[in-house]
Amino acid sequence: MSEPRKLEVLRAIVEDYVHSREPVGSKALVERHHLGVSSATIRNDMAALEDEGLITAPHTSAGRIPTDKGYRLFVDQISAVKPLSSAERRAIQALLEGSEDLDDILDRTVRLLSHLTNQVAVVQYPLLSRAKVRHIEFVLLAPRKVLIVLIADTGKVEQRVIDVGQDLPDDALAELRTRFLASLSGTPLSLLPQLLPTVVASGAPVSRGAAQALARGVEALATSSREERMVMAGTANLARSNVDFPLSIGPVLEALEEQVVMLRLLSEMAEDPRGVTVSIGRENPYVGLAEASVVATAYGPDATAKVGVLGPTRMDYPTTMAAVRAVARYLSRILGP
Repeated sequence: MSEPRKLEVLRAIVEDYVHSREPVGSKALVERHHLGVSSATIRNDMAALEDEGLITAPHTSAGRIPTDKGYRLFVDQISAVKPLSSAERRAIQALLEGSEDLDDILDRTVRLLSHLTNQVAVVQYPLLSRAKVRHIEFVLLAPRKVLIVLIADTGKVEQRVIDVGQDLPDDALAELRTRFLASLSGTPLSLLPQLLPTVVASGAPVSRGAAQALARGVEALATSSREERMVMAGTANLARSNVDFPLSIGPVLEALEEQVVMLRLLSEMAEDPRGVTVSIGRENPYVGLAEASVVATAYGPDATAKVGVLGPTRMDYPTTMAAVRAVARYLSRILGP
């Protein structure tokens, strides 16, 4: 069996199984694909593929389905990720460019990606260890209550209300805002704890107590901004794919619920030269995802956060890889400098 024909037969089996969910037989391959050989030759080819562990028989029928190893070889043979149609690209652009709020953008992203792939879509919040201060705002809500708003250059907005411990007239709060912003604008969030004491000390003693309270609030917001989080959509798609999880869908749902599992998996997925990384079945380090595949890629100004989808190993990999890459590129464009 030649290597090109082996890959062609494997491709046909993968495509038919993804489409039909039914084990694929030699007769079906001959009828649906122009392989240029007889049914008997295809049977021999399928036997060779089975010997190599690329396909397997799920029961005693003549049909075969791909194994994790077979899916891996199929995915590795995808030399380039195909582009989406112009209509799909316009739909992505129209939906993602409709908001400047990061929470809304990421929520739209996962809903869109789930719709495009019919899988569970997940996206990490941008890792803000390198994010910088774009703006700081102090809003007086009551004589001692101030709303602090911290906006990072990634678009992330954090806010909280604090008690500054003393009455502050509007002009005094405005002076504090101007001082904080002048000293901290463009500063990496990770450096704020080191710089805030200097900002506090540079002001008038009469407002130093309020300045210290504001500094503690700004530091708390910067710290919470660096916590790893993710958002997801499309979990209901797993229920429709229940047949693709013969052991149990429960571990997959648990992995999604335990966000630390997905965050760790996304963070550890190495970049692929094609721009999209695929982790198949038992390649996933978490045993609960042994029947699932994850397709992901990095996005954002520093490409440290990931966006992707999770679904059964019986997945339309070329289409899913194209959708993930396209969405990530538009997301990077929106969040870029």
